[in-house]
Amino acid sequence: MEKQQIKAERKTLILSALAGLCGYGTLAVLFSSYVTFSIFPVLAFAMALYCLYQEYMRKPMAEGVPALASACFFAGVFGYAALLRAEHPDMGSNFIPLMITLALLFWVSYKMGVMDKKEKKAA
Repeated sequence: MEKQQIKAERKTLILSALAGLCGYGTLAVLFSSYVTFSIFPVLAFAMALYCLYQEYMRKPMAEGVPALASACFFAGVFGYAALLRAEHPDMGSNFIPLMITLALLFWVSYKMGVMDKKEKKAA
């Protein structure tokens, strides 16, 4: 992907990560006894999905962006799972969700070209 495409698609990737985070938060609020009920994760999930849908309707996604968006979504899901397990050790270890999150984020940053070496300008 080119540098201009990366800046244009950054909003989509952030929204998909936020949708994953809020989606797992909604499931945790509704079905987990460790998390107290709150309506805010449900509202945030609905708003993130709505904004993601509006962004999709405004302009088509470039080639390769759906794979990156789904990776960001799952990074949000596993990131929140790792956070919950760190807060409540009775739920189990957070090692696997944390490693999956890190692997997905490294893959996304590699595909976006963030990890490329910067060109040095001749003085």
